[in-house]
Amino acid sequence: MTEGLHLAALVEALLFVSDEPASVGQLAGALDASPAQVEEALAELEAVLQERGLRLQRMGDRCQLVTAPEAAPYVERFLGLGERRRLSQAALETLAIIAYRHPISRPAIEAIRGVNCDSVLRTLLAAGLIEEAGRASAPGRPILYAPTFAFLQYFGLQRPEDLPPLETESE
Repeated sequence: MTEGLHLAALVEALLFVSDEPASVGQLAGALDASPAQVEEALAELEAVLQERGLRLQRMGDRCQLVTAPEAAPYVERFLGLGERRRLSQAALETLAIIAYRHPISRPAIEAIRGVNCDSVLRTLLAAGLIEEAGRASAPGRPILYAPTFAFLQYFGLQRPEDLPPLETESE
């Protein structure tokens, strides 16, 4: 399996060349290793990357390498990306609901916000910040929405659990 390279280094190499987030199972299969061994290598890689320009981003059992959020202004300047697109208040509210309550349907989002969310959902889908995550078993089988890896990158998060705790009205 390793032929001179440590498993964490091999995982890093595979994530570096991957166009999309890779699952632990995909990594384990490619490396002829167990999922537990890959998880251990991912933890090791994540620790090493904390002092570097890259980070390991995780969502469920999928992971990918991303640039450190602190490097974003320099990366944007280097790539000529200019100012990052700003989200409207409605888009931020809708995105927050999806981030904390995913998977969630449009009717449920509208019940929380109290307004129609069709155009905001289209904007967030087009920006790649949310994705369709299946259908609810409720009548009409509404589409369920969840945040994407791009959402994590946009807000400089490594995993959904890094969101700040949700404050409720009773607090």
